[in-house]
Amino acid sequence: MTKSFNCEIVSAEASIFSGTAEQVVATGRMGDLGILAGHTPLLTELAPGPVRIVLGGGDEDHFYVSGGFLEVQPDVVTVLADTAVRADDLDEAAAEEARQQALKAMDEKSAEMDYTRAAAELAEAMAQLRTIQQLRRKVGRS
Repeated sequence: MTKSFNCEIVSAEASIFSGTAEQVVATGRMGDLGILAGHTPLLTELAPGPVRIVLGGGDEDHFYVSGGFLEVQPDVVTVLADTAVRADDLDEAAAEEARQQALKAMDEKSAEMDYTRAAAELAEAMAQLRTIQQLRRKVGRS
């Protein structure tokens, strides 16, 4: 029998997921993280990107977080997200539009603050699109 642990994904707005997981895969600031039962306690910063939860029987749930922290304790993994949504709820057209607008703002370079904000918006839009693409590959959609 595969070992499992409790997993929570919460944001300032709501609890997005609470249940038993066999694995959690998230995008950390230094790269992707894979968490299994018995993982060493850990607290790390998350980058905008996908969070994949492997449930019993190989089923998976996919989420998008805009950043936050991942905490691993002996029996629970908690994702404390700035913003979190189910990957199915992401709007691909809106993310693509945000990407285009951010690229346009970066090209204009009217002010340093605008460039910094545009770069952050571009990173978030790209992370949303990456999450949508990963979900498509998993379920075989195009």
